[in-house]
Amino acid sequence: MLGRIAGDGFSVTDDPSQADVIIVNTCGFIESAAQESIDEILSLAEFKKTGTCRRMIVTGCLPERYREDIADSLPEVDLFLGTGAYHQITEALRGQDSNTHCLLPPPDADPLQTCGTKRTLTTESFAYLKISEGCDRHCTYCIIPKLRGRLRSREPADVVMEARELISQGIREIVIISQDTGAYGRDLRPPVPISHLLANVAEISKDVWVRFLYGSPDTTDEALIRTIADHENICAYFDIPIQHAASPVLKRMGRNYDADDLLHLVDNIRSMIPNAAIRTTMMVGFPGETDADFRQLMKFAEAVRFDHLGAFMYSDADDLPSHHLPNHVPKKIAKERHHALMTAQAKWSEEKNQKHIGRTYQVLVEEKLEDRLYAGRTWFQAPEVDGIVYIDAQERKHGGRLGEFLNVRITDALEYDLRGEIA
Repeated sequence: MLGRIAGDGFSVTDDPSQADVIIVNTCGFIESAAQESIDEILSLAEFKKTGTCRRMIVTGCLPERYREDIADSLPEVDLFLGTGAYHQITEALRGQDSNTHCLLPPPDADPLQTCGTKRTLTTESFAYLKISEGCDRHCTYCIIPKLRGRLRSREPADVVMEARELISQGIREIVIISQDTGAYGRDLRPPVPISHLLANVAEISKDVWVRFLYGSPDTTDEALIRTIADHENICAYFDIPIQHAASPVLKRMGRNYDADDLLHLVDNIRSMIPNAAIRTTMMVGFPGETDADFRQLMKFAEAVRFDHLGAFMYSDADDLPSHHLPNHVPKKIAKERHHALMTAQAKWSEEKNQKHIGRTYQVLVEEKLEDRLYAGRTWFQAPEVDGIVYIDAQERKHGGRLGEFLNVRITDALEYDLRGEIA
């Protein structure tokens, strides 16, 4: 949207008090995200009274999920655009849709981006590269297929061309994403595996990291693991949301694996890439989750000791298949389980981080925090979701190095972050 806006002659401001039009891009995946989006809308709507704002536009998953109902409850908003209407943002800015309050075409109506799609980068050292849209899975707790439509993959040559352009602009890390990244290319004819695409992107420049996020146990196959092992600049970082480890829960979730399959996958990764970092996401409080199920989840997490683990509580809604399952878990119990899991993970994470002390890693320097203190990331830390490395540095040795790689020796470890000095 930013690329279209800038390319069509509009100027963008970070100061809402100076904006003629305020655009709020929303999430509606879980209840807390939807509420956060609504709170932000109401907060920014005040600038229609106190600032120069004459028009407010809300885009994304919130209007796509709740449709006219959300429009009726938020009269402060002039126009709602669903996920299939992103490409109409500049017309919306001009008010060319004055006869409607909601634009909610099917999600598939939004054309896939291409390497020629106008884009405005909001990060300096890394860039997200979306390779597909939509998801063909039928997980009972997930609304994404309804919000984003069926799986639609970009042609590999087009993705590689965009990656090449990003690298030419000085980007040092390409982060490959989609709603179901591991399923990329299954809809193409002939099919193209994600391993093939990753290799092609990695071969553009050996001096640029390539990372991919949002895989799945059933798509993390031997070919993918081998591709990562064979390319030094593909981060050996596996983001595999497993959701749970108890077979009865996984079955009700609509997931097609069990704890033995997951342990086998972890063993495969660690045998082929001994130093691989594995991140996962787990859900607690899913309908029917018993104390025994949760104990199995905890036991599994302790056995695997993930490098990074995020957990969230099941978020119920009447438009989810899981809403109709019996034996919903009380929120109080779900909160207790979430707290227990994250408390344990904090301890396991710190223990893992302690092992980094004394070792030297390549770090992508991203921010100057204060004199002689910078922040950056190693290959085993993904942007925005994992910890960071605080870098102690003498200015004369480090000036002007933002967006570059430095060798950093780790000197201290926290629960999630590391601290080091230039080697």
